[in-house]
Amino acid sequence: MDDRRRVVLLGATGSIGRQACDVIARFPERFQLVGAVAGSDARALEEVADRFGVAHVALVNPRDDGALPSGWGRGIDAACEVAAVDCDVVCVAITGAAALQPALTALDAGRLVAIATKEVLVMAGDLVRERAARSGARIIPVDSEHSALWQCLRGESVDAVARIVLTASGGPFLSRSLETFAEITPAEALAHPTWRMGPKVTIDSATMMNKGLEVIEAHFLFDVDYTRVDVAIHPDSLVHSYVEFCDGAILAQIGVPDMRVPISLALSDGERLPGVGPSLDLRAAPPLRLLPVDPRRFPAVALARAAGERGGVAPCVLNAANEVAVAAFLEGRCRFDAIVPLVAEAVAAAPAAGPGLEAILEADSWARERVRSRMAQEVAAS
Repeated sequence: MDDRRRVVLLGATGSIGRQACDVIARFPERFQLVGAVAGSDARALEEVADRFGVAHVALVNPRDDGALPSGWGRGIDAACEVAAVDCDVVCVAITGAAALQPALTALDAGRLVAIATKEVLVMAGDLVRERAARSGARIIPVDSEHSALWQCLRGESVDAVARIVLTASGGPFLSRSLETFAEITPAEALAHPTWRMGPKVTIDSATMMNKGLEVIEAHFLFDVDYTRVDVAIHPDSLVHSYVEFCDGAILAQIGVPDMRVPISLALSDGERLPGVGPSLDLRAAPPLRLLPVDPRRFPAVALARAAGERGGVAPCVLNAANEVAVAAFLEGRCRFDAIVPLVAEAVAAAPAAGPGLEAILEADSWARERVRSRMAQEVAAS
């Protein structure tokens, strides 16, 4: 009898996907990759499929109309089909809003969902929790910060939580003069001092929009109201997040920055596997500096919190507007210091909408078009 945990990997060729493949390959007696989905990199996906003998494969956005390998699916519907195959855990690591529908499919199938794509809960937190409750699906976070909180909260009552604190490195511009933010180039913003991530997440780290999105994600993951979710700057990235309890106790998860640790924990449903990441010698580690967030330098955190507290489709608009603005910055069509103001304008104008997937998808499209229109107006006026 094969007792290996069967894994479906959505986003198999990205940063999280590659590290998940490393974990699966390191523990072949524990894991079997049975499904793989990627965005547009057919060659990298084929390497994954061949390496692990994957039976269910789909490419969401092929770069051309050419033929795909035999048996592969094409498009978002095919990705959803892979997300629903018989397995033990679905790891959601597709970048951005494209992860939403496959994640919902996995939840509807009652799977354990290891979620690395924070946008899923940001866009549709209420819907995600409703779908999970209906099917009995469970969600385990893969983000290093949320995994840290999950580890600290295991066996604890949420009612005993005084505050959960998400840590942030502060990115590459923690000490840069604010007067020079208009001159920041994509290359500078992509030079993260600690983590090696995909370009979109790296830019979000530079603006700290990623931490704002994580505030919303934490609210839904742990059922903690926004008044009990905080953020602290920790440049050394050793404290991955911590929890303060009502009795004054603090539990923190501390370790060398290595995404394979939270990935392996999620894939194994909380079981710790030997030697996944390097051990940290606290005696030789630098002092643990924890700093407050400067709202002038990082206005994205307060903006995201306000969108979360507003609720409805405001978080979805926040996410969609940010995706468009970040893509424009990476392409040289938007200044770095214009990203957050563009997102704020879209959030302020977010439409009222009813619940449900259709309203969420409509708000997503509306926000993207609004930001594109605003950028076009600014170019025409310049």
